Amino acid sequence: MNKHLLSGLAMLLLTVVIISSCKERDYEIIEGRGITGINGMVVSAHPEASRIGTAILLDGGNAFDAAAAVAFALAVSYPAAGNLGGGSLMVIRDAEGNYSSLDCREKAPGLASRDMYLDESGNVIEGMSTGTLAASAVPGSVEGILELHSRFGILPLTKVIQPAINLARKGFSITAKQAESLNHARNRFIQRNDHPVPFVKDETWCEGDTLIQEDLARTLERICDYGRDGFYGGITADLIVAEMKKGNGLISHDDLDNYEAVWREPVIGTYGAYRIISMPPPSSGGIALMQLLGIMEEMLPEEPVFQSPEEVHLITEAERRVYADRSYYLGDPDYINIPVDELVSKEYLQERMSDFNPEKASLSEDISHGAIPAWEGEETTHFSVVDKDRNAIAFTTTLNSGYGNCIVVEGAGFLLNNEMDDFSSKPAYPNIYGLIGGEANSVQAGKRMLSSMTPTIIEKDQKLYMVLGSPGGSTIITSVFQTILNVIEYGMNMQEAVDAARFHHQWMPDLIYFEEKGADTLLIQKLEMMGHKTRLRSSIGRVDAIRILPEGSMEAGADPRGDDTACAF
Repeated sequence: MNKHLLSGLAMLLLTVVIISSCKERDYEIIEGRGITGINGMVVSAHPEASRIGTAILLDGGNAFDAAAAVAFALAVSYPAAGNLGGGSLMVIRDAEGNYSSLDCREKAPGLASRDMYLDESGNVIEGMSTGTLAASAVPGSVEGILELHSRFGILPLTKVIQPAINLARKGFSITAKQAESLNHARNRFIQRNDHPVPFVKDETWCEGDTLIQEDLARTLERICDYGRDGFYGGITADLIVAEMKKGNGLISHDDLDNYEAVWREPVIGTYGAYRIISMPPPSSGGIALMQLLGIMEEMLPEEPVFQSPEEVHLITEAERRVYADRSYYLGDPDYINIPVDELVSKEYLQERMSDFNPEKASLSEDISHGAIPAWEGEETTHFSVVDKDRNAIAFTTTLNSGYGNCIVVEGAGFLLNNEMDDFSSKPAYPNIYGLIGGEANSVQAGKRMLSSMTPTIIEKDQKLYMVLGSPGGSTIITSVFQTILNVIEYGMNMQEAVDAARFHHQWMPDLIYFEEKGADTLLIQKLEMMGHKTRLRSSIGRVDAIRILPEGSMEAGADPRGDDTACAF
């Protein structure tokens, strides 16, 4: 009998044992939004993944075992963003208060070049960096998950991966939102694949239909059996390279073999009594978050009023300047020098806001990057995990667009990313999220593309206080930033802070985006009278967060904009 089938049966028996054991120890497993727990909590984009992570905690695993299990489970249960073929960024804090960050961002293949997406006239070739094999960078997620587990995990890798294998082979019931999403992407799947893929069936998808992914189960088994060599070498690597050879893909065996995740020092700052620990470059998230919080610490009124016209105006003007800096200064720190300390310094931020007019909007065309002396698809996903010892991880992972480039590796069952679009195809040319890039983020072989992912951990009085992050491409930074303000400044609980309506400005285009649901018509009118241009959109971000309450329990914020679910005991 297949050893993974045996292991799957063992896991089923283990689940029964866990439930029985929980009853004996009076553990109550709670699932939903706005829940509280004592011994462990997982908040992710899909209920199946949250349940799997919680089961790992109940089996004696720590937060890092659970995070690895959740990441593999999301690759099965949330194919729009959970992945084996994309990249991830993580911020980690152990129970002793030591913190680190792990960069498993995708890298440009060795054959990539600066002008690879331009035609003979120097114009960007539409769709090449988003919907083709040339859009795919070298995946980093698998390497990162395995590196996380190797350094911090305490359970065997088999126990961590087996639940995802079972989920892929047995299948799971899709949600109403997933059915709508799969149906919306149907034509892209058909047009971009020359072989059957599990995301397309004869009829349209309906809530409750079962999604089975046998090829993906076998790929996960190879990772379980051979570790990184089960993905970056052997059969899986052969299948990836064979897929590349079907079209204009660039990823080679050498690219896969040479990929490495990188441990980096987090970006660390303070906001009043709180210590903020966030992701450094190649993510722009940590630096931008520190800049926004630094401006608010100096300029927010002593008694702030949630989404008053004056404060939305202030926040918008801060975001306008921070995103202008992002465009000019940020990229892969292994290829460029980034003036991190200067960008987050109080003096620099005061200078950036020196021309702020409290009664009138700036024009983005008049705002450039600041002067330094002497010098992600909407369909990303984030999850947060805290265990009984208060080990914590903020984990954000992505394919860039929803379902990446919609190309499934034949025989391997996983989707490829289109992260090459996060480079600047051409200076001042916007990517799919409208973000403008500069030379610092130009395409170069082996380089990591700039990201907006902002996994973040917050301490208060040197103790763990909050773990959060969000998907949302360019809106990730502002979603995380506003959720933090909602708790610290506006007195909301964790679920209220996540539920609250959001707005977003990113310098270019010169617009404030408001969520349709919860948009305040009077607020928008007052902002337009000040000179702001506004636009409504469906939703902004999907924050999944955990806050530690004063008595020591954990409080979840699972975003209702998706199927996000918290699970705790």
